[in-house]
This record gives sequence, C-alpha cells and structure tokens, in this order.
Amino acid sequence: MGTATDQTSATEHEPTTMRFEGIHHVTCITGDAPGNVEFYTDVLGLRLVKKTVNQDDPTVYHLFYADEDGSAGADITFFEYPGARRGRAGDGMVHTVSFRVGSTEALAFWQARLEGKGITTTLADGRLRFEDPEGLGLELVVSRVTDQPLTARHPEIPSEHALQGFDGVRAFASRPEASRELLEHVMGFASTGRNAWEVRGAARGGLYAYDVPPAGVGVPGAGTVHHVAWASQDEEHAEWQRRVSEAGMRATPVIDRFWFKSVYFREPSGVLFELATLGPGFGVDEDPAHLGEALILPPAFEHLRGQVEQTLTPLPAPRAPRG
Repeated sequence: MGTATDQTSATEHEPTTMRFEGIHHVTCITGDAPGNVEFYTDVLGLRLVKKTVNQDDPTVYHLFYADEDGSAGADITFFEYPGARRGRAGDGMVHTVSFRVGSTEALAFWQARLEGKGITTTLADGRLRFEDPEGLGLELVVSRVTDQPLTARHPEIPSEHALQGFDGVRAFASRPEASRELLEHVMGFASTGRNAWEVRGAARGGLYAYDVPPAGVGVPGAGTVHHVAWASQDEEHAEWQRRVSEAGMRATPVIDRFWFKSVYFREPSGVLFELATLGPGFGVDEDPAHLGEALILPPAFEHLRGQVEQTLTPLPAPRAPRG
C-alpha cells in the first residue's frame, strides 16, 4: 500500500545483524474482485482474512488472503481497480510469486486440481507453474526449510497438501548487480547463487531472485505485482528505515497501517519494496474466527464508510471459517 519516489544508489554500509523474517506479504492488482475472491479462496484454498480498502485510495478494495490465522508470510493481497486491463511484468517488476507445499505428492495433487478447473500448468524442475485468471505468475515448490507451515483449511484440500506460505518472489532486472550492495550489505540478504538471495530471521525466511527482462516495457495492471513486503520485527522497524534511507533509498517515513507499520522505497533494480512489521496483526480489530467476513476500516477511515460502501464492488461470501 503506497508509493515511493525513485531510488538513488546505495552507499557502503557495515553488514547488519538484524534480519527480516522472510516475506511479509505480496500485493498485486486485480480488475475483478469477485473473480479474485473465488480463485484465491475456492481454488487455492486460502482464507480471506481482511476485507478493507487501499489506504492511499479508499475508493478501492484491499483484499488479504492468507493462512487460517492471517499470518505474515502467507499473505497475498490485492488492490481492485474494477475493469483494469491486464498488465505485463517487465524490467523492475516482480513476475512470479512462489508458495511452498509439503511434498511431491502435493505437487501432483495441485496439478490435478488446477487442470481439473481448466487452469494450464507446467511441472518442471520440481516447480508447478500456472497463472491466476488475470495472468499473475504463480508457482508451487516443495518446501526445503523447517519453517512452520502456514496453512488454511478447505474441505476439498487435504491439510498435508495445503499451501504453506511464501517461498519467494522472482523479478525482472536488466542491471541486477545494481541491487547487490543494498540487498547484501544493508538489508542482510545472503547470496544463494547468480542473482539470487535468501533472507532469514529467527523463525522464517524467503527467497528473492532476478531474471533477464523480456523485450518491451512493463505495464502495471491486472495480474501484476504492485510491491513485495519484507517482515520486520516491530522493535527494529525504525532502524531499518534509517538504514535504507542512509543507503540512498528515498524511503518514506514509517506509516501506520493499523495492522502493521510500513516503509516504502524502490530498490535499485526498480522493484517497489515495503518493510512491514509483524505486529499487531489482523486479530486486533476482528474476532479471529470471523476474519474477512465484513468490511473493516481502520479507525482513521471509519468516517468514510458510507461513501466507500457505495463504490466498492459487491463480493461473493468468502468460505465460512472452519473451526
């Protein structure tokens, strides 16, 4: 949620002992909120954990899908711009979002499930690749880590095959070396190969990698990623804002999003990063048993309820919470 001005080059910094707890959330764009709800809850089996508005443009939805508890690390979110044309990922944009599953048997389950719903898949190199209805690149990979699985419940998806949270994201970058100083020496990412990194905290980790961009410029729109957020310990957040600012990133001040606090900036390859705190979380203003069932507005936006309820797209009821 939010924008940031263009970046400048990162400066030399001493390596940090702070670490992000992997990916906090990935925010994307949809032009069809009802279809989006159906795909991510009914097909992929995620739980709609927060139905709210884009705090920078409260005339449009911000929908959050995650595990049963609305955990950071499992949270794919969407801004809805009704009728938005499909976009196309290009240089400086995330093009693929990866989720973990528990086994090769889970990959086989998902290939059969997705193909049975008319979704084309490709299984290669241990990765099941497919697209959501608006062309967003998704993939499932067998988990290689001991992180706690972050799963949601769905009557058609055995718990051992459920999505387990994010594995990582891949972006296009024409000059990936421009980002290395920031990633490794400022943000604490560890290189795992050519143009690939892992960031790992005490409990969770996540992957980030660059690929050669396609010809032509990227076009933001439905089916594209708006930003990727990295999970910060609450007490370290102000220090992260200071570090990235001193490294030459034109970072925003800390912004209170009510469910977490945020800092935004564009990293040198052009991808919009957010740094988001782990707390306080989505249960601060809803009964955890009923997450996502009602339109929830942060207190600062409650006075707009009458206006926004008239402009937002009617949505199908999300799947009922299962105890």
